[in-house]
Amino acid sequence: MSSVTKGAPIKGAVSASSATPVGKEESRVVSNFIRQIIDADNASGKHGGKVITRFPPEPNGYLHIGHAKSICLNFGLAKDYAGVCHLRFDDTNPVKEDIEYEESIKEMVQWLGFSFKDHLFYASDYFDTLYAFAQHFIERGLAYVDSQSAEEMRVNRGTLTEPGVDSPFRNRSAEESLRLFDEMKRGLHADGTHILRLKIDMASPNINLRDPAIYRIRHTGHHRTGNKWCVYPMYDYTHCISDALERITHSLCTLEFEAHRPLYDWVLERLVESGKLPAPNPQQIEFARLNLSYTVMSKRKLLELVEKGYVDGWDDPRFWTLAGLRRRGFTPASIRLFAERAGVSKAHQWIDMGDLERALRDDLDAVAARGMAVLDPIRVVIENYPEGQFEECSAPVHPHDESRGKRSFKFCREVFIERDDFMENPVKGFFRLVPGGEVRLRHAFIIKCERIEKDAEGNVTTIYASYDPATKSGTGGRNVKGAIHWVGKADGIQAEVRLYDRLFNVENPDAGEGDYKDYLNPHSLKLVRAWLEPSLASARPDQSYQFERNGYFTPDRKLSQPGALVFNRAVTLKDGWKPV
Repeated sequence: MSSVTKGAPIKGAVSASSATPVGKEESRVVSNFIRQIIDADNASGKHGGKVITRFPPEPNGYLHIGHAKSICLNFGLAKDYAGVCHLRFDDTNPVKEDIEYEESIKEMVQWLGFSFKDHLFYASDYFDTLYAFAQHFIERGLAYVDSQSAEEMRVNRGTLTEPGVDSPFRNRSAEESLRLFDEMKRGLHADGTHILRLKIDMASPNINLRDPAIYRIRHTGHHRTGNKWCVYPMYDYTHCISDALERITHSLCTLEFEAHRPLYDWVLERLVESGKLPAPNPQQIEFARLNLSYTVMSKRKLLELVEKGYVDGWDDPRFWTLAGLRRRGFTPASIRLFAERAGVSKAHQWIDMGDLERALRDDLDAVAARGMAVLDPIRVVIENYPEGQFEECSAPVHPHDESRGKRSFKFCREVFIERDDFMENPVKGFFRLVPGGEVRLRHAFIIKCERIEKDAEGNVTTIYASYDPATKSGTGGRNVKGAIHWVGKADGIQAEVRLYDRLFNVENPDAGEGDYKDYLNPHSLKLVRAWLEPSLASARPDQSYQFERNGYFTPDRKLSQPGALVFNRAVTLKDGWKPV
């Protein structure tokens, strides 16, 4: 596979953690080749100084992190140049489309912090115009109805090294093609019996110009146009015309569409020549797509993972869909920051998953409230502390922002600590709790392990300890090397915590010899029953918390209920991931 870019933050980048809400924040402008093109166009007056971009998703799946880069680029450029960005659904294939996908796409664009307001469009808005333009191409001898089978068309199209072969129907008269095209529209022919193709050049070295198909028969109703149409336009034909009708100035797309640009320009140039569209044409500009390690980006594979139950729906927190990332605990600011750091270029590159996680840490460190949570609890009984009594302890909501106040919790006779904070036979350099040793309970007292109790299998079940009442945190006195977090039984709450990890255990699941599903990580989800400090009882979805020493966590927006919280770990406190 390609080498993974261990992306350090862009020099001088604005930290998302300190950014104000979108629309008000002072973004740092980073020059790139797209901005240079726009600046040159504005200097020449090509579009009258206007910048109109668009984000044109197909409503046949949920948006993923790769789409986020395009969203941030298109909406961000429009904002920076005082222009507008259109959200346009490429709804030309009703067989695969669903209103659920449309609604999720709109929600995610808005969640990322961008507004399309009255700039929401659909390719289906232009079906009448697209059909009329297709008739125009037929009348000019630039399109024809082809009646070859799909296999015949495939064979006659040629290869990268061999030219294509003209269809036997290529010289069909305009009158006959118009009649057949009308019959196709009215549903008089079965799917696959005819197709409308542009007449360009079957010998072109660019396969996209070898009489590309622009309309196919589909006896399927459309959720916006009903049963009006039995023919639907193809993407390459629809996209460029939609751009022109909306007066898009700069049509940004990923590099796989670079070879399609000559067709984009061919269609528009002939419509402008005929007076069907005004000049100047939109300019298609390609940039490198975002490839993220430990993921697959193919919509077909994402759909397979969902439909075959490898993930729990499109918003599974292990998924890199925006819905999944949101549910896991990623913030809009962190994703915008990640997109900015990824940059815009023509060069193919792989971005390491750790860079996405780093962007989240950089955002949450300054804003996430703190709390203590014990994920793998072991019981500690403090024998010299009276039963039924407790002592109030406190800690800052955020250690670097006193204005956010304090959070309170109770020290009592019985508390819980992390199992790996105790070691019966300590290794060198272990400064947490050991037999006969002392450790500080954060924000509370120093305790000493007096003895332990084990079960039949030899597992430690209870630690019996004593505390030093003169060592309460904040009152001075002596110190010890180790400090660990804890939760008191008197006011602690229990909750399910889901420890999510990467869905795949190799950097590029598509690069292996086997099926990409062979590289699914069997340890991508671990459920634990944890003890949490009482301040976390009021946690709400879309709020992030740093569980001290454990990472950043967010209540699950689907599973959490009042009194029955479920937390997702969004990211650990540092990048220490290794394949299991």
